[in-house]
Amino acid sequence: MDGDRSEQSDAAMTRVLVVEPDAAARERLCACLHAAGFAVEAVADLPAEGLSRHTVFDVVAANPSLPSRLDPIALTRPAPIVLLATNANVPDAVQGMRRGAADYLQQPVAAEVLIDALQRALASDVGRSGAPHPAAWPLYGASMPMLSLFAGIRAAAAADGAVLIEGESGTGKELVARALHDSRRRNAPMITLNCLAIPEALIESELFGDARVAAGRPEAGLVEAAHGGTLFLKEVGELPPSAQTRLLELLRDGESRPVHATHGRRVDVRVIAATRRDINQLAAGGRFSADLLNALGAARLTVPPLRARGDDILELAQLLAARAAAKFNKAPLRFSTAALAAMAAYAWPGNVRELQNAVERAAILCEGDEIGSGLLPIDVGAPDSQAGAAGSENGVSLEDYFVRFVAENQDQLTETELATRLGISRKSLWERRKRHGIPRRRTRKRGPRREAL
Repeated sequence: MDGDRSEQSDAAMTRVLVVEPDAAARERLCACLHAAGFAVEAVADLPAEGLSRHTVFDVVAANPSLPSRLDPIALTRPAPIVLLATNANVPDAVQGMRRGAADYLQQPVAAEVLIDALQRALASDVGRSGAPHPAAWPLYGASMPMLSLFAGIRAAAAADGAVLIEGESGTGKELVARALHDSRRRNAPMITLNCLAIPEALIESELFGDARVAAGRPEAGLVEAAHGGTLFLKEVGELPPSAQTRLLELLRDGESRPVHATHGRRVDVRVIAATRRDINQLAAGGRFSADLLNALGAARLTVPPLRARGDDILELAQLLAARAAAKFNKAPLRFSTAALAAMAAYAWPGNVRELQNAVERAAILCEGDEIGSGLLPIDVGAPDSQAGAAGSENGVSLEDYFVRFVAENQDQLTETELATRLGISRKSLWERRKRHGIPRRRTRKRGPRREAL
């Protein structure tokens, strides 16, 4: 590759590829990243065939508008990528994030903002240590609970043992299971059984088969069907005691014993189980085998509720809105300020599943390009027994949301961009600034709080 090649050869350093057509901007980005201790290589464009398979980077910082008009997200996979746009806009940001970009920033960008974005991209890159890159599976999040979950997925993906996934309904437990399956057994079957959906009297034979001859041959079970792959058990806490015993045999001995059989059969199956219930409480009450819990719980992952994920809520909503617009053949959609405030204040007892349903419903009903709060089927004032105090902590008024959004973004966005993101006019933005006593930044090039690149 041509360009500014780093002279540093320490293999322990994080390797960053900078893709920036403008020479001056490229030089500034490289200087900043070198000073922060990154090993940097910079290029003005990407080859049409993508990066050489011998060229490996930990993370990429790329301008989405390249002279070749090629797509930097597709050409640099599986490395995580932060997009650095010269002329940022909301539709492009949503599209980039939906397609797998870890972040989308406006240039010029403050040094600490860029470094923080790269570090978060690295932290959330579940593709490291063998697991698939986030673009390959629909898990998204930049909040600390989600970064912790991604770290847990990386650790569990490095082994091939049983995993127990815990979390409320609608949080995405099946997506975590899919990520774990893809990390080591992508080309093998993943068999899923919802333990709540099968009558108790039939669940053993469904899982392990029946040795009695039926229609001229023994009946095989789902465990054997998953041989070489993964068996995913949803709501494992609902398994009856006899099925729990057989599952424990499978985990301990690698054998599946059919109903009415005296001997088991060797199988190669990774067991991933999930539950929305308090499995420790079930075990303490004698309703779930403590030995089975120990066997399943060698690796335990907890998927956080949506209300605990902070700004992930609004980012997810934007991604879901972009997906819904494409699904229903509509122009790019944006949320009004009131809709953003309503989503930030709501406790989301149904979690991501509820958010997805709400956004899709609103997209269907929306007649223009703006989704107002009235189109969202949520009641911010309704009490939520699951959320408890968390809901009140996260609740914000429309004006609270405006103040927080402007304070957190005015160093990176112009007045026009701020107004666009908030869904209001520049005149309304100025009036609200005046009402709340928030001084306006003249430009991002004169008198910024932080050094910009």
